[in-house]
Amino acid sequence: MGGGRTRLRLYVAGTSPRSTRSIESVRRLCERRLGGACDLEVVDLYQQPALAGADGVVAAPTLVRLSPLPARRIAGDLSDEQRVLDSLELAARAPADPRETVSGGAGER
Repeated sequence: MGGGRTRLRLYVAGTSPRSTRSIESVRRLCERRLGGACDLEVVDLYQQPALAGADGVVAAPTLVRLSPLPARRIAGDLSDEQRVLDSLELAARAPADPRETVSGGAGER
């Protein structure tokens, strides 16, 4: 299968409810859709603004895929797992949800 682990960096703004929801959504995505093969770093924009500048982040929440390269980013609502996967070009790396393969098995190899 594909190479190493996926490295993600999530930028949030403090401890607001929106930040907390974003962290929970991305952690759930890592566990359920990336099979746990994901390293997630959470960065508070207020505490590390220089890091945000280096990654070109101007809004929170923003999720950055650091690896595999090239880097990709998505900002805003991160609750739609498929939108996040598509935006970060991780859909091909994501294992199928076993609940989605209940009928048939054609095409598996």
